[in-house]
Amino acid sequence: MKYVDGFVIPIRKKNLAAYLKMAKLGAKVWREHGALEYRECVGDDLKIKGMHASFPAKFKLKPSETVVFSWIVYKSRAHRDRVTAKVMKDPRMNNFDPKSMPFEFKSMLMGGFTVIVDR
Repeated sequence: MKYVDGFVIPIRKKNLAAYLKMAKLGAKVWREHGALEYRECVGDDLKIKGMHASFPAKFKLKPSETVVFSWIVYKSRAHRDRVTAKVMKDPRMNNFDPKSMPFEFKSMLMGGFTVIVDR
């Protein structure tokens, strides 16, 4: 079964250009090391009527903030572990200072998921 790493990141809209630059590098590095897919999406319709568990409510977003929703697809969890190990050793990924990130690292949600429907 395929495996996915998923990320949800609240971010200030003014930081999106800096995030995009970082995300493009991430996409290049992860794909070069074997990830099947790499996706980064920015929220533009987050206030869904009738939903109590919306992103703005859960993250207590301000009008100046939005959410980035990202995922990376792998062949399996073992494949993810191999790819991630290579990515973490790649010198291009060691240039990020957590203090200069375009978002608050501690606010990022992340996890690994086994794909159960793939159509």
